[in-house]
Amino acid sequence: MVTPPASTGRIAQLDALRGLAVIGIVWMNVYAFALPLQAYYNPVAWGGESLPDRIVWATQFVFVEDKFRTLFAMLFGAGCVMLIEKGGERSLRAHYARMAVLFAIGAAHSILLASNDVLRAYALAGLAIPLLAPLSHRALYAVAIGLVAAHVGGGMVAFGGALVDYYAGRSDSDATLMIERRFGVDEPALRYALELGREGFGERAWRRIEDFPQHLQNVALSIPLNLAAIALGMATWKDRLLAREWRMFRMQRLAAVCGVAGILGSLALAVWVESSQFSAPVVAAASLVLSTPFDMLLGLAYAALAMALFTSGGWATHWLATVGRLSLTNYLMTSLIFAAMFASWGLSLFGEVSRAQTFALSFVAVIAMLAWSPIWSARLGQGPFERLWRGATRLLA
Repeated sequence: MVTPPASTGRIAQLDALRGLAVIGIVWMNVYAFALPLQAYYNPVAWGGESLPDRIVWATQFVFVEDKFRTLFAMLFGAGCVMLIEKGGERSLRAHYARMAVLFAIGAAHSILLASNDVLRAYALAGLAIPLLAPLSHRALYAVAIGLVAAHVGGGMVAFGGALVDYYAGRSDSDATLMIERRFGVDEPALRYALELGREGFGERAWRRIEDFPQHLQNVALSIPLNLAAIALGMATWKDRLLAREWRMFRMQRLAAVCGVAGILGSLALAVWVESSQFSAPVVAAASLVLSTPFDMLLGLAYAALAMALFTSGGWATHWLATVGRLSLTNYLMTSLIFAAMFASWGLSLFGEVSRAQTFALSFVAVIAMLAWSPIWSARLGQGPFERLWRGATRLLA
C-alpha cells in the first residue's frame, strides 16, 4: 500500500495519468532496444514468427503503439500551459529556458542510450506553445485536427507511390525499395541493423554524434504530429477535462465514443496489414500515417477514462501518481535498464529474443518504476532529473 503524500497543490489524477503514459511508452520503447529497426513496426522482419508474437503485435498495434506517446505529449502540453498561466511576466523566458534544457537532456539521451528519444521533439514543438497558449480550447482542438490532417495528407504523398506500386505488382521502384529497407525484410538492411544493435558503447555514441544532424532532421519531421498532440493536451486542460471538472457521465461518454472509434479504426488497419502479409508499404502507411487519427482518439479516450476512474483517495491513483511525478527520471531510467539488458555492454540480448519475449521483459522496467517511485517520492520529492531540469532552467531564466 502506498501512503498518500502531503498535499502539494498538484492534481493526483493528472500525475497518475502521466504515470500511466510513461508505462505505456515503455511497452513500445523496449523494441527499439531489443530488435532490429525494421521490427519495431513489422513483426515478420525479426522475432515475430509465432502465434504469441503476432498476438502481441496486434494487441499493441491497436491499443498501445503511439497511443501512449500521444497521451504523454498531451500531458506535456497541458503541463506547459499550466506553467505559463502561473508564470507571470517571466513566464515566456522561463518556458524557452525549460525547452532548451529539455532539448539538451534529450540530445544526451539520444546519443548515450536511446536513438528514438522523444524529448528533443517535445522541446522543439514546445517552442510554439506560447503562440498557442492564448487560444481558446475550441481553437486548440481545431489546431490539433488541422495538424493531424496535414500529417495524414503529407504522409500519403510520401507513401502513396509505394502503395500504388505494391497493388500494381511493381516491387523495383526507388520508393518501394527505400521503404522495404526501412519497414520490410530486406536482408542487407536487416544485417546492417543487427550490426548497429551490437555495437560497443563508445562506438555507438560516436556514431550517433556524427549522425546527430541527420537525426535532427528526422526529429523535425515529427514536430507537426507532436505539436498536434501537445495542442490537444492544451485544449483538454483549458476545457477543464484534465482538471477533472467535467461531470462523470460526460467523461465516460467521451471515453466511450473516442475509444470505440479509435479501436475500430486501429483494428481495421491491423487487419489490412495482416492481409497484406506485412508488406512494407502497407506497414509504413498504416503505422506512420493512417493510424494517426485513431492514435489521437485513443489517447483522448484514455485521458477521459482515467479522469473518470482515478479517485483522489485511491491507492492505485497515488501509486501511479508517484510514477508520474518522476516521469522524466523514469523515462530516462527505463532506457538505462533496457540498455543494460540488450546492449553489447550489458547482457547482449539484442536480436536474441522474440517479440513476445521482448514484451515480457519490458515489465522489468515497469516493475522497477512502480517499486522505486513511491520510495523516492516520499523521501526526496522530485526525481533527480526533474531537479536537474528545474535547476538548469532557473540558471537560464
